[in-house]
Amino acid sequence: MAEEFGTVVIGAGLAGGTVVESLRDAGYTAKIALVGADPAAPYYRPDLSKKVMIEGSDPADSALRGEDWYSAHDVSTYFGTSVTALDANAQKVTLDDGQELSYGQAILATGAVPRTLDVPGAQLGNIHTLRDAGDAVAIRSQFGDGKKVAIIGGGWIGLEVAAAAKSNGCDVTVILNTDAPPLSAVLGHELGEYFENLHRKNGVNFLKNANTTAFTGDSAVEAVETSAGSVPADLVVVGIGADPAIDLAASAELTTENGVVVDDQMRTSDGNVLAIGDIANAQNTLRGERLRVEHWDNSVRQAEVAASTISGGTKTYDWQPYFYTDQFDLGMEYVGRGGPEDDVIIRGDKSSGEFIVFWHRDGKVTAAMNVNVWEYGDELRALIGKEVTADRLAYEQVPVGEL
Repeated sequence: MAEEFGTVVIGAGLAGGTVVESLRDAGYTAKIALVGADPAAPYYRPDLSKKVMIEGSDPADSALRGEDWYSAHDVSTYFGTSVTALDANAQKVTLDDGQELSYGQAILATGAVPRTLDVPGAQLGNIHTLRDAGDAVAIRSQFGDGKKVAIIGGGWIGLEVAAAAKSNGCDVTVILNTDAPPLSAVLGHELGEYFENLHRKNGVNFLKNANTTAFTGDSAVEAVETSAGSVPADLVVVGIGADPAIDLAASAELTTENGVVVDDQMRTSDGNVLAIGDIANAQNTLRGERLRVEHWDNSVRQAEVAASTISGGTKTYDWQPYFYTDQFDLGMEYVGRGGPEDDVIIRGDKSSGEFIVFWHRDGKVTAAMNVNVWEYGDELRALIGKEVTADRLAYEQVPVGEL
């Protein structure tokens, strides 16, 4: 017979851990189950490509709460456990050991799955993606002076790992399948070039217009074979994006489209099932559109909305997208959502390493980014969607708070 819970949370990452804590903070008293395939209690995932990679810190130091917190707050934990079935009609889930848990509400927080390369040699050792603490520790353990590290992909994860590897003495090559600068699809050509030059200045190599065709070696990788030549490698990190983990939702016949479709309070097409974090294609009331955002800020805040929904509150998904990165001596925060057709306006001198960037379309600010300038976060967030002329945005004599 299934054990009964008020809420079963499926996925014990940052979103799952936060929603459990938020429920208890809201005064929710029913029994909660927290189920996650990761053997560790929920932890702060951004630390994987930052503190763990750069400093070699223990992922346990990034835990949201000590494991004793869960038992003390009547949360039954099933870490290192997968959910194999979600029966929305019967309101129960089945675990990989055959146990069944019934629920009043279920919350899907299953995250995203890193993409891999289906090429010859992909099974060789020392080829990794970065998603969980085990991945981070395995990658970090292979850093060392003169170690040859190949990063496939020039997105945020790829560049953060490249910076961490280079900072730990590795010989790093980033392999891109286009001639465009890294991050240009998000930031545009000029800012993508800025990030590329930052890495080149710090000794990172780039191989462009290079499609990965195979990995070679005996038991472990020794080289990445590409359409532009061979790259020697003791370690490979594949960072070519991730896909939302929606198989469970799809099998339960929930509406899925670029993730799990939810309303502004995180409800799926089944009123007793909610979805949050990387998988949630959610209605954003501030922007008047659906968004699916893969970032910790979104996971945490959507978890708080879901807890509010279950507890009878009124919180909604009403904020701008946000993310940040740290690479070498560059730290930046980005808010809003620009597009490749937007005009890019830079306030300040890029060569100084401290400046602000605006993305501008149809007379309005669509996104903003502060680079090594930390005092304007709230002011920049308030500018998104506001009508401001390009000249005024660029004119440094007008304080940011008065734009």
